[in-house]
Amino acid sequence: MKEDTTARSTHFQEALEELKKHGVREDTLRAVEHIPAREGRYQDYPQEAHPNLVQALQEKGFSRLYTHQRQTWELLRQGKNAVVVTPTASGKTLCYNLPVLDSILSNPSSRSIYMFPTKALSQDQRAELDDTIKKLPDEIRIFTYDGDTPQDARKAIRSRGHIVITNPDMLHSGILPHHTKWIKLFENLQYIVIDELHNYRGIFGSHLANVLRRLKRIARFYGSEPRFILCTATIANPKEVAERIIEEPVSLVDDNGAPSGEKFFIFYNPPVVNKYLGIRRSYVKEARRVASLFIRHDLQTIVFAQSRLITEVLVTYLKDDFEKNVTQKGRIRGYRGGYLPQKRREIERELRSGEIRGVISTNALELGIDIGSLDVAVLAGYPGTIASTWQRAGRAGRKTGQSAAVLVASSSPLNQFIVNHPDYFFSKNPEKALINPDNLSILVSHIECAAFELPFVDGEKFGTVDTAEILSFLEDEKLVHHSQDKWYWTSDVYPADGVNLRSISSDNFVVVDTTEKSRVIAEVDFSSALTTLHPKAIYLCEGEQYIVEDLDFDQRRAYVRRTDIDYYTDAIDYTKIKILDEFDRRNLKNCALQHGEVHVATQVVGFKKIKFHTMENVGAGDLSLPQNEMHTTAYWLTIPSDLLLSLPFSSEQKINGLFGLTYCLHHVSPLFMMCDLHDIGVSLGDNATGKSIPPRDIRQRMSDREEMMFTADEAFEPNLFVYDNFPGGIGLSPSLFELEKQLLEQCLRTIRECPCQGGCPSCVGPTKSSGQMAKDVALQILQELLTN
Repeated sequence: MKEDTTARSTHFQEALEELKKHGVREDTLRAVEHIPAREGRYQDYPQEAHPNLVQALQEKGFSRLYTHQRQTWELLRQGKNAVVVTPTASGKTLCYNLPVLDSILSNPSSRSIYMFPTKALSQDQRAELDDTIKKLPDEIRIFTYDGDTPQDARKAIRSRGHIVITNPDMLHSGILPHHTKWIKLFENLQYIVIDELHNYRGIFGSHLANVLRRLKRIARFYGSEPRFILCTATIANPKEVAERIIEEPVSLVDDNGAPSGEKFFIFYNPPVVNKYLGIRRSYVKEARRVASLFIRHDLQTIVFAQSRLITEVLVTYLKDDFEKNVTQKGRIRGYRGGYLPQKRREIERELRSGEIRGVISTNALELGIDIGSLDVAVLAGYPGTIASTWQRAGRAGRKTGQSAAVLVASSSPLNQFIVNHPDYFFSKNPEKALINPDNLSILVSHIECAAFELPFVDGEKFGTVDTAEILSFLEDEKLVHHSQDKWYWTSDVYPADGVNLRSISSDNFVVVDTTEKSRVIAEVDFSSALTTLHPKAIYLCEGEQYIVEDLDFDQRRAYVRRTDIDYYTDAIDYTKIKILDEFDRRNLKNCALQHGEVHVATQVVGFKKIKFHTMENVGAGDLSLPQNEMHTTAYWLTIPSDLLLSLPFSSEQKINGLFGLTYCLHHVSPLFMMCDLHDIGVSLGDNATGKSIPPRDIRQRMSDREEMMFTADEAFEPNLFVYDNFPGGIGLSPSLFELEKQLLEQCLRTIRECPCQGGCPSCVGPTKSSGQMAKDVALQILQELLTN
């Protein structure tokens, strides 16, 4: 079904010209960056590489190595660990397949572990390896070991596998706790390959660092010291993250020798439809328009959405556009976490074959899963980081020929800053990835797992951490017992079962469709369940609408029924924060910056009904769900009451302005950190009373008497909180604290440059949410705070 190159090139040029004409007419194009094709740089295979392997690779079409592949080989031959940092589709796979396969051909007892963040990626890499091994005369046994591996196959894998392909979750719960069944693997472990390193940030990366502490501890017990080969898309601190995760020195390989085709990167800002309110046309509808243009020219297109909800909304829209009869069914598909595995594999297969012309995905397809060479990537909203943006844009393009990536900006301050400052994006290094392996909640759970695997010896460290205090705590909890100089696991509990590497809580909700007969259609993590599966919520899955009839907290099940209505739901929540401890403080001239530990309690108190296509609010409902509580770390800014009193605004207007500034802080903070908007939370509190101030849409539901409790009186001293949205924190808020004035200066620039008059989604939030004078108040507060 793949068309010839000439016709494709013609279609591509026609679509690009049409988009440019539309952009000129509507004033939507902010940049059209032309990235010229690049020639490859090559080196010969090393003389010491096994001749059978070189021949097999040459038969596959790899006549020579790219320069970065050869550099990786040389570093590994010197006994070093390596981290390879090159763009999507630059041949990173051969950087590790070459040394690993060579080690097995030279020494058949050699073993390696390949680790990928998802099962889909594992299966992809397995197919690539199988293709190489078919061309070798020697037998090399490769096995995938994940949750789908049949029980009767597991014994053979443990004893016979040269390469075990797995994911961190299975290594954590299925291999390390059963290391006595994997003696051959651990005794002969030569290489550990970790692909998509940039994906291991925040909670997932912090967990992985602890899983690797356990793996290295077991390997040492069996007498092996494996080398690490890590691969990542471009991030600002790859060497630092790699060394933090494996706790060993790592050599950097970042001089990319791979060729690439011509690419156009377009920044598209939806037009303003109300200048006074600063309201732009919906970025979701504009992303639909852009994607439709390319699909109409028969160019295979991927659309990246920022959430599961927006993914499903776009699937609905594009199916309306391109599946008008039965023969067209299946041309447009959605792809996201929560879809069942067989459905995801089917979509991947149909993308490779070309049957699917448009796919709408969350970040699930951002990773290097083989979905063929697509023509266009449309990004519905800025992904939150420069690194992620390049990764998604890289899903379209071939080594030769043309491709395009279009970033369609939303109205959020971060999106508007990026789209209106393309030079910042194209010239700046990507952000730093942050992890915190020593987060106490994570650390204790992995020390429990490690004690189950092997007894701790007195004085033994876990990575860089002293274990004595934690082991004593576990002894008090009757989980370990100290005898002579060792700590033994004594509990009946299997600790790995209670640790979910993707979050700090391990409770997921199952979504059960009861329309005809009961069937499971999806799975949702605990924190998302409160906002997407509350009673009366509209849950979207593959363009189908379901109304939530019951949320069973005890059984972690949501019961839904298929429906067909013209709106979806958006939850309203209220967060209360209490300061527990202040770790550090800096006094600027007109305010104080602090960083410390806080208690956060969030409750979903209602929901809005948002109409498809028009995006208007067509109704609301009240809810009273259980509070979600946690201890975490936060950065907060305290504004003196004297400064607030001096401002020439009413009490209500001052609070509106403070919420507007909090909104801006929330949306601008990710500029400085490799995190998603959902990784941090914000709240407004009173330093004098310790109370939290509810947002405007909640205050409007209160009685006059209740609302009087939240006024900017003489004693009111606002605290503006930005907190890590994970128990224990993962290092995001301390990095904001270190910025000092830089974060406030960026907020001032964002609000000052916004062309709206009274506040809008691009600066302090829409006027309906932030209230009257929010922009003026926020602007004046920032000017006062930054006065020297």
